[in-house]
Amino acid sequence: MTEQPDADVRELADIPAVEVISRAAVMLMSSAAEKLGLSDADPENSPRRDMDEARRVITALAGLITASVEYLGPHAGPLREGLQSLQKAFRESSAVPDAPGAGPGEKYTGPVY
Repeated sequence: MTEQPDADVRELADIPAVEVISRAAVMLMSSAAEKLGLSDADPENSPRRDMDEARRVITALAGLITASVEYLGPHAGPLREGLQSLQKAFRESSAVPDAPGAGPGEKYTGPVY
């Protein structure tokens, strides 16, 4: 007996690039928020908080958005705002904040204050 593919599953080749990029960005944003502990009532004491991991994910997000901004159309603004919010949250959560321009992803976006 062969299984039939789910009718709701789309072929990757049929998905527009902007949708693939946007989904990847949203996944990175969600991961960064979790790594910053933002899903918990007390982010400072979140068992999921991992600033090193958050730095990596935010930097990857900044690279993705910066490299693909020309293709994102109306999605660019909200994705950039989300990125900037995560960068600010990282700065506020850091015991010793990075110098302006040295925070996660700031080499791609410029300094975030």
